[in-house]
Amino acid sequence: MTAVLLVEDEPLVRMLAADILEDDGFEVIEAATARAALTILEKRNGEVDALFTDVDMPGGMNGLELAGIVHHRWPHIALLVTSGVVRVSGDLPGRGVFLEKPYPSTAPVRIIRQLIEHR
Repeated sequence: MTAVLLVEDEPLVRMLAADILEDDGFEVIEAATARAALTILEKRNGEVDALFTDVDMPGGMNGLELAGIVHHRWPHIALLVTSGVVRVSGDLPGRGVFLEKPYPSTAPVRIIRQLIEHR
């Protein structure tokens, strides 16, 4: 089963995204902060296929910083970054993709599948 680490501090947004991914057959691991996501990745020894993270989060590390660390430590993990506040211009690490909020419910599944196929 393909594992996706979903990092989103808004509980309702996280629940909706988790439901969308789970309905399409993904194993979803949830985290509310970037630091919690790193702890999960360390415990799983990087055994996650994709990271789907929001940019704006509490705790001193944002989703862009998290994506950079994840790509450096676990370059096999596909990266999908989203935000309704920040517009990301320029390249994301590891051919990561930026998805602007609000996004169609089918977009995360489609993008994650494409990223994993083309690793």
